[in-house]
Amino acid sequence: MTDAVATDLSSFRGHVQTWLRENFPASLKGRGDVGGEAPVVWEGDAALWKSRMAIKGWGVPTWPSTYGGGGLTGKQAQVLQEEMAAIGAWNPIGGMGVMMFGPTLLEYGTEEQKQQHIPPIVRGELRWCQGYSEPGAGSDLASLQTRAEDKGDHFLVNGQKIWTSGAHWADWCFCLVRTDTTKKHEGISFVLIDMRTPGVETRPIKLISGVSPFCETFFTDVKVPKANLVGPVNGGWTVGKRLLQHERNSLSGGSGGHSRSEPVQLARIAKEYIGFDETGRLADADFRIRLIMNQMEAQAYLLTLRRVADESKGANGPSTATSILKNVTAKLATESAEMIIEAMGNQGTGWEGDAFTAEELAAGRNYLGVKAIAIAGGSNEVQNNIISKRILGLPDSNRHTY
Repeated sequence: MTDAVATDLSSFRGHVQTWLRENFPASLKGRGDVGGEAPVVWEGDAALWKSRMAIKGWGVPTWPSTYGGGGLTGKQAQVLQEEMAAIGAWNPIGGMGVMMFGPTLLEYGTEEQKQQHIPPIVRGELRWCQGYSEPGAGSDLASLQTRAEDKGDHFLVNGQKIWTSGAHWADWCFCLVRTDTTKKHEGISFVLIDMRTPGVETRPIKLISGVSPFCETFFTDVKVPKANLVGPVNGGWTVGKRLLQHERNSLSGGSGGHSRSEPVQLARIAKEYIGFDETGRLADADFRIRLIMNQMEAQAYLLTLRRVADESKGANGPSTATSILKNVTAKLATESAEMIIEAMGNQGTGWEGDAFTAEELAAGRNYLGVKAIAIAGGSNEVQNNIISKRILGLPDSNRHTY
């Protein structure tokens, strides 16, 4: 880094510190729980903070200022993240519009589509969901059968999607549909569906963890304007795969996977529940070794994540390396969740009641929910195929990958 760049970043850091000091409500320190995919009533200081971040564009710091984004460089965005973390501030602008759809639309959308959809995402005004998987098209996504028939000025969509995250809360859906039945991958298109359109029905699926973040989604004679087609007709597979890279990149970065706070949380819980021996070390020797290994792997992962992020800035966004990171984050997150339950013992198995703390109850639900990370964004097996073919250059027995 040159002296000029370092000076510029130092000046920017000062600007960020001043702005955060003047705009972040102290009452919200560490309260990132008020965000997320589930419906949130934004009121009081939370509503004020969301509005200020939206106006500044810092909810999506590197997106073009033309559409309301922050227009920051990658290094400036990193400074912003560091300074927010230092005071317990959090980003109130998120969801699938930010982590998946927005970056994809910025690459493949028309100017009209960008003007229509990007600013509301920047302001956190609308929720998006993903219409990809179907009952008969999971890892082999290209087998999807949801049809979109050309009716002149619109498509008529009929079919079913499953595991549609947040569909019952969403305003819009980015969806892969079949526009040509004579071809597999080359017969798929990428369309945007207003979830208020007649013929759209969602049915929440209750999971073993007790929550219902996923849905079955049904489309019955749903009219979709031609203007809602992203990319060319039958060119949706390319757009859809690119979106998955953005999704895996977000999952790898802590949005749904292994975050920077998890190693700290695991170590704290281990000390609290297992205790120390006469030498001051963690009392359980076997657990102590596995804890050290987990923390070493987590640190190596975070360093690799930073390197890949730096490399992606000069390579037009996320690369196939996100498949490696996605598998690693699934392993670390699952391992951490299992070790937390092991450390808590019986206290980590509670479901309800005053005998358990809120953290203990949350740990049990997280343990059940974390298993899905190995499937979300494409299963571990799918990622291994991508790694072997596109990174290692091993023989490709199939023409396409998910």
